[in-house]
Amino acid sequence: MSEAPLQPDRQILMGHIHEFGKRVKLSGTAEELESFRYLERQIGSYGYRTQLILHDAYVSLPGKAAVEIDGNAIRCITHSMSVSTPGEGISAEVIYVAEGTEADFEGIDVKGRIILVDGIATEDVAALASTRGAIGQLHVSPNEHLYEMCVSPVWGSPSQYTRTQLPKTAICTISRDDGERLRQACRAGKAPIARLTTEVDTGWRKTPILVAELFPDNRPDAPFILFSGHHDTWHYGVMDNGGANATMLEAARLLAERRDTWQRGLRICFWSGHSHGRYSGSAWYADEYWDELEQRCVAHVNVDSTGGAGADILTNSAVIDELKAVAARAVETVTGQVHRGRRHGRAADQSFWGVGIPSMFGSLSHQPPGPVKMLTALGWWWHTPHDTEEHIDPANLQRDTEIVLRVLGELLDARVLPLDYTAYAASLKHELDGLAADLAGRMDMNVLTSVVDELRQRAEAINRVAQQETDPVRAEIINDRLRRASRLLVPLNYTFGDRFHHDNALPHPAWPSLSGLRELAALPEGHADIPFFAVHARQTRNRILSVLRQACTVLALGGI
Repeated sequence: MSEAPLQPDRQILMGHIHEFGKRVKLSGTAEELESFRYLERQIGSYGYRTQLILHDAYVSLPGKAAVEIDGNAIRCITHSMSVSTPGEGISAEVIYVAEGTEADFEGIDVKGRIILVDGIATEDVAALASTRGAIGQLHVSPNEHLYEMCVSPVWGSPSQYTRTQLPKTAICTISRDDGERLRQACRAGKAPIARLTTEVDTGWRKTPILVAELFPDNRPDAPFILFSGHHDTWHYGVMDNGGANATMLEAARLLAERRDTWQRGLRICFWSGHSHGRYSGSAWYADEYWDELEQRCVAHVNVDSTGGAGADILTNSAVIDELKAVAARAVETVTGQVHRGRRHGRAADQSFWGVGIPSMFGSLSHQPPGPVKMLTALGWWWHTPHDTEEHIDPANLQRDTEIVLRVLGELLDARVLPLDYTAYAASLKHELDGLAADLAGRMDMNVLTSVVDELRQRAEAINRVAQQETDPVRAEIINDRLRRASRLLVPLNYTFGDRFHHDNALPHPAWPSLSGLRELAALPEGHADIPFFAVHARQTRNRILSVLRQACTVLALGGI
């Protein structure tokens, strides 16, 4: 931004934090809607046009739970998308499966049993346990706290085709010490018997989405940046996601003061269903507004859990390859830290990769590594009743908000969008080089690496023009070509290939579209199935080649 950098107001930020600490905001509840009304009043007062949407979402709210081990009750919680048991509960032998990976399940018959798993409840363990016939799961917390989780492997609300993938087990979490005693009993061959009783309120209900937008020069049909975060919470959720919601409101207020510098519009979305519907709000929005998003949305900035006490690591927030430089500039300017970034995981309301929208962030600031293995680096209070105002550091919240402001300011003000597809090409080239070595003698990869080199050259030419382009008409043409290229390239990087149906919520490999090539490469020399795998691998190669050639055509500068 050419003007003096925008400075978040710490007092205003903490005023929002105090408000968010007043209510438990379970998806689809009256308390959540009341808090959405606060968001609506605040952001409307900054000059944004607002719309509060209520839509159908498949939401799961955990209720009462009980666990007895050989007749002795222990402390526990159940989880969103767990099955509810009959009133008398379910009873079975407990069998230990370590961390519940595929390898951990090998050679163990869990059918009709309750599995004991090290670590916080996750969707991938729930999927494996359901497939292998377990009737229940006991997860051992890494400490004394019991962490709320949604364990559905379905991204968003299920369809008639994906609802069969929902968990079929009753799932509870117990504390580290109780888990250790139970683990020792299993290892000693004592075959402990557990009784699990779970009550989970799962079904369709109306949930809100707040949409607020502002456009430059009264151009309501201009391209726009999507800026989003969820508002539903576990318990009071003052950091997750009150911190991010405070960041969003303060960023909206300050950015509106400089809308005369914007080259494109800003659309802000507050989601429900993140915590209790596996991103049901953002997934619904992606589906319902798919065409508009494809035609006009040029980037997505998601924000989650800003301002945490002790969250001093700003180097590894998730960002797509072509936006890494934008994140790095903002982080280094504000903090002096060198942002290296990391690949997005399958999380954080990233429901827009199928559309082809470049995205960045989710959680932004993290705790230093600790001695206890956790699922996230967001603080021990994350997803517990302890996520209250005392765990917000006002200075960290101001710092995180300033980073987000700089990112949004660059995306809104840049005459040519700062999408660097040379970084994308370098990342893909790295993947293909490794595969080419593994596929030597089985498949020729030269044509793919050649077209990636062509993509890099086209992107380099775009970058050179972008640095000096002053003509608004030419800039608009380049921006449209970057948008069209992203619709081809983002799905190649972050989906298995279907732009119109969400991939599941299970962990994804890097570049999932390359899976057919990886599967062939993984077979040992002389394996009888190589010819079968080669059929699919060739088809995979051809689809990637076609997409890359289309992207090269789109990014050609001829005629501009």
